[in-house]
Amino acid sequence: MLGDQGYDADVILGDLEVRGVTAVIPPKRNRKVQLIIGRHLCAPRNLVERGFNKLKHFRGVATRYDKNPDDCVAGVKFASARIWMRFNGSMA
Repeated sequence: MLGDQGYDADVILGDLEVRGVTAVIPPKRNRKVQLIIGRHLCAPRNLVERGFNKLKHFRGVATRYDKNPDDCVAGVKFASARIWMRFNGSMA
């Protein structure tokens, strides 16, 4: 299970261990015993999370202004295209 630092609690990690699930959760900095995880496993989750945070900057997407599902998907696609163009424009 991939998770954010907010899920780094002994209760949650213990429950996952009982279920036989491998937890990939980066430890908090104030944890006395730092757990070792592979940072390469957290990179894709972090990339997706950053993408969603960029989408939240578009007011129509963040407030779910469009009630029609087709309009909402179109707004997300439009915002994603603008983010993609901004990224590729700066790389040229």
